[in-house]
Amino acid sequence: MDVILVGLNHKTAPVRLRECLAFGADDAGRAVAALSSTPPLSEALLLSTCNRVEVTAVTEDPAAGLAAVKEFLAREKNLALSDFDHALYAHAGDDAVRHLFRVAASLDSMVVGEPQILGQIKESYRLAAREKASGVILNRLFHRSFSVAKRVRKETGIGDRAVSVSYAAVELAKKIFGDLAGNRALLIGAGEMAELAVEHLLRNRISGVTVANRTLARAMALADRFGGEAVRFDEIADALSRSDVIISSTGAPGLVLEKSQVKAVMRARKNRPLFFIDIAVPRDIDPEINRLDNCYVYDMDDLATVVERNRDERMKEAHRAGRIVDEGVLRFREWLSGLDVVPTIKALRDKLEAIRVAEMKRTMPGLAHLSEADLAALDRMTQTMMNKALHDPIQFLKQEGGHRGTRKREALNETRQMFNLDGNGENGE
Repeated sequence: MDVILVGLNHKTAPVRLRECLAFGADDAGRAVAALSSTPPLSEALLLSTCNRVEVTAVTEDPAAGLAAVKEFLAREKNLALSDFDHALYAHAGDDAVRHLFRVAASLDSMVVGEPQILGQIKESYRLAAREKASGVILNRLFHRSFSVAKRVRKETGIGDRAVSVSYAAVELAKKIFGDLAGNRALLIGAGEMAELAVEHLLRNRISGVTVANRTLARAMALADRFGGEAVRFDEIADALSRSDVIISSTGAPGLVLEKSQVKAVMRARKNRPLFFIDIAVPRDIDPEINRLDNCYVYDMDDLATVVERNRDERMKEAHRAGRIVDEGVLRFREWLSGLDVVPTIKALRDKLEAIRVAEMKRTMPGLAHLSEADLAALDRMTQTMMNKALHDPIQFLKQEGGHRGTRKREALNETRQMFNLDGNGENGE
């Protein structure tokens, strides 16, 4: 048995093609159950997110298994294989395991280090387990992927640095204020990145949000969403005196806040810090405000510089994470190869145990003078002799079983022939 993986992602297929092959929550369970019973597959798991669709499966024939998965996807989505085959990647063996571990550790994500993908994989695994599509091998494989992802998150800094503009803005605010709890935010305008920044602030326990918009109805709708209050544009100066973090994204042709306005507010605030996040292009916030004591203005260029620097740092951490992934692949391969060895070791033990028991029975009539304790000691002695005689052959098989290729198959075949484990010819008794 070996692992195969077929899929496409944001690197290999545009969103219009990913949409065609995506599986919703309603049909994923049925699909994975059907996949696992599609010859020559014995186990299967389906991962479908906005950025990727991947099938991980177990098969005795990797080439036939890969073909079966592709045909299944074409049939399930009523597409010709030629419509999407060019966008597919197909892996078998260690390459399939390595790809899965990289995905789980967020090394293959659009944003390297993002944590959402691991939760999506866990949900896909729960679905496969519920549908009984995941068996011994995929159970072990996916639990190993969770462990690898956890190690990467714990032992590297891959998720430590902000790589989105909205998140970078909040990280900068935390550097200025420390704990954001108790501070208030003022949202000016309604740009998407500004709204995301407010969501990040709320997750960091900011105490409240005020929304200012040229359209009061829009301001009220956003305020309701954030559990805050809405104000008119001409009330911004008053809102400034009660706010600590200002996020502006209006699309206005000129400045919305000028230095003179903020200078007057700072006196009323008794010089408590004000942090401005200007996500508008052209800019909303007068850059001269930066010259005022305890005022900090960051525009899109500043945030982009932070994001790029953090992205570079994450990529450095990704190289360290790659070593953890490689170690995980080797350990899984050792375990999987050991599964091939187990039947031969069991057959060897069973045969020698049968011989031992038969010879004990044959010898017992001549040992009637021995006590029950003596007979039990004799039985234990023969068991010990057998175990010691088997120790070296079993260690040899396990060692060879840890490596792929011809040598492993030769070791298993020679052992089975040497001890006649397949029952051909005389049994040696």
